[in-house]
Amino acid sequence: MTAALTAPAAATATATTTAAAPDYCGGRCTDILPPGENGNATLAEILLNRMFGTRPAHTGDQLGPYAALASGYPGLTEAGLRGFFNDASFGVPADQVASTASPRPDVTIVRDKATGVPHITGTTRYGTEFGAGYAAAQDRLWVMDLFRHVGRGQLSGFAGGAAANRQLEQSFWQAAPYTEAELQQQIDALAARGGRATQALADANAYLDGINQYATEAYNGRTFPGEYDLTGHIDPITNAGSIEPFKLTDLVALASVIGALFGSGGGGELASAQVKSAAEARYGKDAGDAVWRSLREADDPEAVRTLHDGQSFPYATVPDDPQGQALPDPGSVVPERMVYDATGSANTATTTTTASTQADGILPGNLLTAKHGMSNALLVSGAHTDDGHPVAVFGPQTGYFAPQLLMLEELQGPGISARGAAFAGLSFYVQLGRGQDYAWSATSAGQDITDTYAVPLCTTDGSPVTTAANSYLWHGSCLPFDRLERKDAWSPTTADSTPAGSYTLVMYRSDYGLVTARGTVGGTPVAFTSLRSTYRHEADSIIGFQELNDPGAVHDAPSFQRAAQDINYTFNWFYADSRDIAYYNSGSNPVRAPGVDPGLPVLAQPAYEWADFDPATNTARYTPPAEHPQSVNQDYYISWNNKQAGGYTAAGFGNGSVHRANLLDDRVKALLQGGGKVSRVSLTQAMEGAAVADLRAEDVLPDLIRVLRSAPVTDPTAAAALQQLEAWLADGGQRKETSPGSHDYADATAIRVLDAWWPLLADGVMRPGLGDQLFTSLTGALQINESPSGGQSGATGGGTVSANESIPHKGSAFQYGWWSYLDKDLRSVLGDPVAGPLARPFCGGGDLMACRNVLLTTLGQAAAQTPAQVYPGDADCAAGDQWCADTIIQRPLGGVTDDKTTWQNRPTYQQVVQFSSHR
Repeated sequence: MTAALTAPAAATATATTTAAAPDYCGGRCTDILPPGENGNATLAEILLNRMFGTRPAHTGDQLGPYAALASGYPGLTEAGLRGFFNDASFGVPADQVASTASPRPDVTIVRDKATGVPHITGTTRYGTEFGAGYAAAQDRLWVMDLFRHVGRGQLSGFAGGAAANRQLEQSFWQAAPYTEAELQQQIDALAARGGRATQALADANAYLDGINQYATEAYNGRTFPGEYDLTGHIDPITNAGSIEPFKLTDLVALASVIGALFGSGGGGELASAQVKSAAEARYGKDAGDAVWRSLREADDPEAVRTLHDGQSFPYATVPDDPQGQALPDPGSVVPERMVYDATGSANTATTTTTASTQADGILPGNLLTAKHGMSNALLVSGAHTDDGHPVAVFGPQTGYFAPQLLMLEELQGPGISARGAAFAGLSFYVQLGRGQDYAWSATSAGQDITDTYAVPLCTTDGSPVTTAANSYLWHGSCLPFDRLERKDAWSPTTADSTPAGSYTLVMYRSDYGLVTARGTVGGTPVAFTSLRSTYRHEADSIIGFQELNDPGAVHDAPSFQRAAQDINYTFNWFYADSRDIAYYNSGSNPVRAPGVDPGLPVLAQPAYEWADFDPATNTARYTPPAEHPQSVNQDYYISWNNKQAGGYTAAGFGNGSVHRANLLDDRVKALLQGGGKVSRVSLTQAMEGAAVADLRAEDVLPDLIRVLRSAPVTDPTAAAALQQLEAWLADGGQRKETSPGSHDYADATAIRVLDAWWPLLADGVMRPGLGDQLFTSLTGALQINESPSGGQSGATGGGTVSANESIPHKGSAFQYGWWSYLDKDLRSVLGDPVAGPLARPFCGGGDLMACRNVLLTTLGQAAAQTPAQVYPGDADCAAGDQWCADTIIQRPLGGVTDDKTTWQNRPTYQQVVQFSSHR
């Protein structure tokens, strides 16, 4: 299934004219990307925004329609779709042209009146890509500059030394540290491949030329983003200063950020091992192992799956007799030191993830480290739609920022014909969007492509070996670790009052990957390393994206799957045209040694290495395309970062009986029940109904009510709270306003009670059986709660519940939590059949009445909490303001801010498509 690397003739054509691109969607392709396309504000415009709330054109014009769907979806009509989504047809009607520019003779950039999206048409391949870079810089120059510094571990020196900036650059440096020479090596490796790779590098260079020409023009004309003034890079009076030109290695640094955020998986083996050790300490080896396996839910039979027709794609399975396990000695694991030679404000701790440190910076400090779900997709085959053509509603959830990390564009030129979204700084190809007669999208898959090795430490001088040693054993030789350094220094600016400081970020690297922690295994000092298959290969995916934009490369479902295979990031890819829907799971899945459990640390020995592993190039044997989950024309597909297929073992914890994807699956099943036919409207309604649903209310609250109603509830407080919860469930269990713009929730009291109750429930139901040590270890592998507000971590007399590591006001919710544990346990207590049950009962020790007492007690405690206790407030919201606590905030990446919007759990960029014909 690997596509040919030779570019078709159209890919290198230099024709002097380009005909209007064919559009087979028939006006039924729409999309949306809040807050708006324009991400450039001059210093004057930023100051006006701060003083009067005004915004440059197209800065926030997509936010209102996007937000309005939360209340408008029940009455949605086909004609009404255009009120909530943009027209994503190719081209711009003559009466809708807002501006036309030609930064060079072989490219024209037309912007439309409605959204300001750039529609780039080139008569040459070079001109097309030059125009893409020019338009990207017009709309996202500052964001691009931010993220090339994030990717190098140098955000603080560029944007200020705030605690969150330091935390963020440290987390990315830990995931993808590179020297400049190593960034260049990725480019050189691509160049050596020839064919499409050669064309891709030519495209990237043309793109860079466009970026740099705009940056030069903007600097000379003082139309550059005002953030350069505010951060001291350019003097607002004299114009002294500069915008550093962009180069190819910047694009690799940007790609490494995107890959780390959205295209990796695995790496939680130490946390899993600590759960296993704690379980065995609590229950004994065999019983503890059984408890750990049931909590891990590696291949839970009740988990919702994207491929639901019985397909099996075994990968990363849990062996019956695991080999090469390297469980750390209890209490021995110490995270690797990363910060050295700190001076000034760099001596301030930066490793916390509290709301205050997240808010104190240009980006959330835990943007990478916090577990947060991403994207969703709903597709229905033509056999089940209103007019016989497939319908798709899909898109990525990349977070909410102002300006967005993504940008919209249309690219038309030799060998390129696409419209959609692309990450700022990598927009020489559309990454998610539509072609002439097809559309595609992705969700983060997160399958296990990262392993943890326990690497024995050694010394070269014969001195005693301790965990401080900086050499390791590789195939019998004692080798020094590679030391990767990045110096970052910052000084106070008007945008960041942090005092001056500096530090050096250091990562040690072995042939088994990057050192993340140290400890002992059986008393032997080891380094725990992280080995990711895509490390040093972030640029390789450029080939697949090039193919997705090429109408000569993708023209049907099989050719789409071949293109997706050429993307090495872990994504679930979805496709729709007028005839077919299709799915393909991409990623460089390493072939592991027989008997190795990829969910636990592995001994660093040749017998347990990846097949054909070559540390010099970080390559290995990967599973062939046929073994990747894939399908064409299943009756429907849904995905919300859930399990892909039977046997395809999830990385980490959290894929059990209750998952956020159930909200989509249940609704699409309901649409198809009894031979129902799906339309663009009804599938959009299914998506949005799930977007405002509370997963806990819909899928766990019925179990809780059954336990509580197993006997009369006589306590007045608990009885009143229970009645309110039942009324909310009868009303749909959704978090929705009483009326559009009211800023008050219907069923507000019930919502508050459940928010307060969930962490108390998890503690009351699970801690007595788990014990403190296992309870705490389990929270390290899977957080208890992910509410819309990012709060309600809770505490009880039994101890503090582990902090919910979610980003406030981020929209995405209910991806990670102990939903399945409580669901399975309560159903077992009630005597229901449970496939893949927990290995032992927890609630009340399995006794119904004792369990009921736990629920009653914790419900009473939750009902007694005041709104201010449940929603304590933050820099954006007053204590007790429930609606505000949930709101989505477009987190400012620059100087312009946007209004808060009501919560909805929905992709950031989203398409609604139904093609009417095909080439």
